[in-house]
Amino acid sequence: MTADILLQAVIGGLLMGLIYALVAAGLSLIFGLMDVVNFAHGELLMVAMFATFSLWQLTGLDPLMVLPLVVVLMFALGVAIYHGLIARALTVQFNRGMVQIFVTFGLGIFIRGLAQFFYGGEFRSITGGMVANRTVQMAGIYVPLPQFAASLVCLGAFALLLVISRTEFGRALEATREDRDAVALIGINRDHIFAIGWGLGAATVGIAGVMLATFYYVSPNVGANFATIAYVTVALGGFGSLGGALVAGLLIGEIEALTALVLEPSLKQVGMFVVYLAVVLFRPRGLFGRL
Repeated sequence: MTADILLQAVIGGLLMGLIYALVAAGLSLIFGLMDVVNFAHGELLMVAMFATFSLWQLTGLDPLMVLPLVVVLMFALGVAIYHGLIARALTVQFNRGMVQIFVTFGLGIFIRGLAQFFYGGEFRSITGGMVANRTVQMAGIYVPLPQFAASLVCLGAFALLLVISRTEFGRALEATREDRDAVALIGINRDHIFAIGWGLGAATVGIAGVMLATFYYVSPNVGANFATIAYVTVALGGFGSLGGALVAGLLIGEIEALTALVLEPSLKQVGMFVVYLAVVLFRPRGLFGRL
């Protein structure tokens, strides 16, 4: 193992870690706001990737050009999921936690079934585009341009989430997170905040889905692997912590890349789960969690 190979792996882990972090951010945002684990999160990522693929196939537009449209569609989908399913699940008086789990889990199965019905089970990919199959050289290290562009977009999305947190809506979001019952006394519509929170969660995973579609295969089952990584990232960083999701995503990306150098590439996630188990044993609330 040479220094160049090690540096190449570190940079690759950093780029993928930013994508993992953004996928996990939407999951963490929803959990931190409502204490609801969205088991359809991976399927929302898959929907964004198929939306990008379909728009590219129909219009020939580069995925980067359709990014704003896909984000708007995913935001609308997140709001619709809240009003159509989650709001009803929250009104259940008995076994509310189990009902929420089954609702989101069933939604994921339903979305995956729809994708298999309309697209089949084969792998698809987007060919061509502004960043496809290109590399950039940095200090003698060759970096794939699609992953580099995806990491920049994901970093920008995190910066946007930080800006939103400083706005009046961000303060309302934080107040709702702290005490969802008391906010009604100061005129905050809890359902409105929850709906927008779900919209933002779906929009963030939509951004990640668009950028993944520029270099990763698209299939009805593509969300399962990234969902597993997202759950581990949220638990590692701390439930409800966006900053924790960012740090944990970068950490998991690096661990995965370095594990692939030591073990077989097919076993690259072993290191991630070893670190996660250590955190569960010695710091169950995660690195930055407050629960």
